[in-house]
Amino acid sequence: QVQLVESGGGLVQPGGSLRLSCAASGSVFRVLDMAWYSQAPGKQRELVATITFDGRTNYADSVKGRFTISRDNAKNTVYLQMASLKPEDTAVYYCKGTRGYNVSWGQGTQVTVSS
Repeated sequence: QVQLVESGGGLVQPGGSLRLSCAASGSVFRVLDMAWYSQAPGKQRELVATITFDGRTNYADSVKGRFTISRDNAKNTVYLQMASLKPEDTAVYYCKGTRGYNVSWGQGTQVTVSS
C-alpha cells in the first residue's frame, strides 16, 4: 500500500494562491494515476483534477483555468497549484493514487479561502 501525505493547505484570501503537495512513499509512484479531491463541510467528496502516470490531465469544470495539477516522478510528488481562489474552494483536499484495483488516499489538508 502506498502512503500518501498531503501538505500546503492553509488560510488564504479570495483571489490568492496556494500550492498543495502530495508525497508518496515507495518506488511505484511513477506508475500511479494520481488525483486531487475536495470535500467541503456537509458535502460529498468531489473530483478536482487528475493526472495519469504518463502526464495526461483532466479538471473539474469549476477549477478549469484556475488550478493546475502536475507531478514530479523524481520526487514522488504530485502538486495542485491553485490560483484565483474563491470562498467556495474551501474544503479538505485529498490526494489519491490508483494502480489497477489498488487505491490509496492521503489524510487530507485543509484549505480555507476567507477574508
